[in-house]
Amino acid sequence: MSLLKRLLATLLLACCGAHAWADQALPELVLGIKGHKLTAEVAATESQRATGLMHRRMLPEHRGMLFVFPYAAAQSFWMMNTYIPLSIAFLDNDGVIINIADMKPLTTDSHSSTKPARYALEMNQGWFAKRGIKPGARVEGLKRAPAGQ
Repeated sequence: MSLLKRLLATLLLACCGAHAWADQALPELVLGIKGHKLTAEVAATESQRATGLMHRRMLPEHRGMLFVFPYAAAQSFWMMNTYIPLSIAFLDNDGVIINIADMKPLTTDSHSSTKPARYALEMNQGWFAKRGIKPGARVEGLKRAPAGQ
C-alpha cells in the first residue's frame, strides 16, 4: 500500500473514531452548592465511570463530572491518563460532601472516600476551596441524575 493510501486510511479511521466518541456524549446536569452553579457531565454506567475525564486537556471553570454509583460504598479514584489537575468531592446518598481530595494528573495515587459514597464530583483543582465549599455542604440537583448502573 502506498504511503498516501496509508495516510488516508489513518485519517479516515481517526475521523470515524472522533465521530463515534461524539455520538456518545454524556448527559449534563446543572448542580448547585452554596449558591454556586455548575454544569456536570454525568457518568452513570460502569463504562462511563471508568473513562471519566481521561485524555481531556482542559475543563472549563464551572464544568465538571458527576459520577453516579448504584449504591453508597467505599469509592476510590486515580488519575491515570487524566491530564487535568482535579479536586474530587465524595458525596453521600443525600448529596452531602463527605470529603474532598486534590488529585495530581497522570498518577496512580488512590483518592478514596472516607465513608460510603453514592456520588463523586470532579472539578478543576481548587474549585471547591476557592468557593469555601467544605465537607458538610450539600450538592443540590442530584435527584435529576440518572440512576447509577
